[in-house]
Amino acid sequence: FSITSMIKLLELSNPTHPLLKQLLLMAPGTYHHSLMVANLAEAAAEPIGANPLLVRVGSYYHDIGKVKRTDYFVENQRGYENPHEKIAPALSALIITSHVREGVELAREARLPQVIIDFIEQHHGTSLAKYFYSRALEEEREGSISEENFRYEGPKPQSKEVALVMLADSVEAAVKSLQDPNPERIRNMVRRIIKDKLNDGQLENSDLTFKDLDTVAGSFCQMLEGIYHKRIEYPEIIVREFEKRREKHGGHDNKPAE
Repeated sequence: FSITSMIKLLELSNPTHPLLKQLLLMAPGTYHHSLMVANLAEAAAEPIGANPLLVRVGSYYHDIGKVKRTDYFVENQRGYENPHEKIAPALSALIITSHVREGVELAREARLPQVIIDFIEQHHGTSLAKYFYSRALEEEREGSISEENFRYEGPKPQSKEVALVMLADSVEAAVKSLQDPNPERIRNMVRRIIKDKLNDGQLENSDLTFKDLDTVAGSFCQMLEGIYHKRIEYPEIIVREFEKRREKHGGHDNKPAE
């Protein structure tokens, strides 16, 4: 009857699922990113009346299309040469946006339920690939660049759950790129990302209210500030004491939790 039960969602959340194993082995950066997106989106789901388990499972699979061309996605490059530097921005945008279509194909081959395929298909909506669009404008100053050629195919998120993953996906990537992710910068970035998606019309079909968005922003900030908190620098004398204890106990004594 095309109904996805809670038991089925729990089965799909198992990291031994073939698609998740493939993602981990071929695109470890994307796999870790998906876990972070799942944590962010799930924490914000319950306060706004969304399904936390569905959000988590959808987050796990939303980027599986990236296994097709792993090196073209920054989280998987690990210091290697960036292949986008050798190709035209329009081709780069085509490669980046095609991970949605390729993810849907993989999901259908694996017989994932439609409710999970929706996350793959809709998590970028019709958003603009801004970086490559800006590069194209710089290279072609005659104004012949069409913005539509740099947008995802869509559709836009049709539910609160998918919209949450869209926001968590963008926020996680943006905050990770901050030079000094202090609480103020994190809050500014989170609010800006949500405002940009709202102004671009990406959330118009998702049933999210302004109150929901405020709640989501607060949840994201709380989670991210906890992840990127400033760590304590141990004085040199304490470090030496730790080293002595470690030598005394055969290297098994650990530093205290930060």
